[in-house]
Amino acid sequence: MGLKEEVIKLICKTLDVTEAELKENEKLSVSIGVDSTEMVELAVALGKQFGVKFEPNEITKDFTPLEIVSRIEQKKGLI
Repeated sequence: MGLKEEVIKLICKTLDVTEAELKENEKLSVSIGVDSTEMVELAVALGKQFGVKFEPNEITKDFTPLEIVSRIEQKKGLI
């Protein structure tokens, strides 16, 4: 499984949504109505899963899943 698939599965699990509800090119606030509190929870889960640390507001509800994947790749030095 690639990074994109892992991130999408973690987003769905953490935010209790289905992959069908999640649009990889649409802001999380638009596609699934995520709020700021949920984003904190997601940032913590992503950090634990992928071994990266996100500063407050480094990823926001206005990010798309693909933008989150890109941010993780940057932090891990993959791009």
